[in-house]
Amino acid sequence: MRKFALCSKGAAALVCATSVSVAFAADLTVVNFGGANGDAQKVAFNQPFEKATNNKVTAVEYNGEQAKVKAMVEAKHVNWDVVEVESGDLGRGCDEGLYEKLDWSKIAKKSELVPESPQTCGAGFFVWSTALAYNADKLKSAPASWADFWDTKKFPGKRGMRKGARYNLEFALMADGVAPKDVYKVLGTKAGADRAFKKLDELKPSIQWWEAGAQPPQFLVAGDVVMSTAYNGRIDAARKEGKNLKVVWNGSIYDLDYWAIPKGSPNKDVATQYIAYSVSQKPQQEYAQHIAYGPVNKAAITALDAKTQADMPNSPANAKNAVLQDMAFWTDHGDELEQRFSAWASK
Repeated sequence: MRKFALCSKGAAALVCATSVSVAFAADLTVVNFGGANGDAQKVAFNQPFEKATNNKVTAVEYNGEQAKVKAMVEAKHVNWDVVEVESGDLGRGCDEGLYEKLDWSKIAKKSELVPESPQTCGAGFFVWSTALAYNADKLKSAPASWADFWDTKKFPGKRGMRKGARYNLEFALMADGVAPKDVYKVLGTKAGADRAFKKLDELKPSIQWWEAGAQPPQFLVAGDVVMSTAYNGRIDAARKEGKNLKVVWNGSIYDLDYWAIPKGSPNKDVATQYIAYSVSQKPQQEYAQHIAYGPVNKAAITALDAKTQADMPNSPANAKNAVLQDMAFWTDHGDELEQRFSAWASK
């Protein structure tokens, strides 16, 4: 029987899985959101991991449904091993006992990853952003800030915005002059929330709402809106199709997606190896070459060329005036602010 070992010297100190017989190689089920992101994961993580360890990786798509994870865990019939989870769901899922607590000694040195990546039940493996986007074929001069987004005299036309409180309230405060670093401090007060809604009032007649991530690039290409809030990966995908869309990183809001292991996964050890592999330097660099999301591995960030860094949310230049989405804030205040937003939007 052939022996193998997975050794990856990335952001972490040497991560080396225990030698395992090929006869005991596992079938690992990795769950993600599909699309271009799923394709990037396949090339950067799944295929090289299979080759290095002889563990077969099967990718499954879902839409973030935590209820599916909960049903598996409660039934003690877990057939998902590694799941991509958004930041808001990770904390709740960890508190509810849906996810295993990670053994970071087997994954990476925390100091070699961006600070937000290492969590109790999750490992952030890429950084994404919601930012201002526009069609350079339609605008004579480029907007530079959320103040420009609100300036309908200088830039006449409709604005695309996601239908919800999250992101929009932060953008409104930045448009009103609040520094990115102070956004949540201000929004956490009654006066700050009132100020954000008052600023949204100014733009309301010009807003065209979107609800799916594919819509902003469609609106921009069609000329339905002159600017839109958008997920940076969607804009990058449209650009790769030849559309002249641009991202303004000033005042963008970034977040991470995380790997988590459902409680009771029969392949916990191999799942931990997979996570360790995916956050090591080389796979992180490879991933960033396939989709415009930022690595969590610090060495991978600095190793990327200037062209790749230009499209990344967390490159030094793009992160300069960016805001980390405060999920603790939205856990505490989300319900009330979303209800207030719904009432406001329906008037």
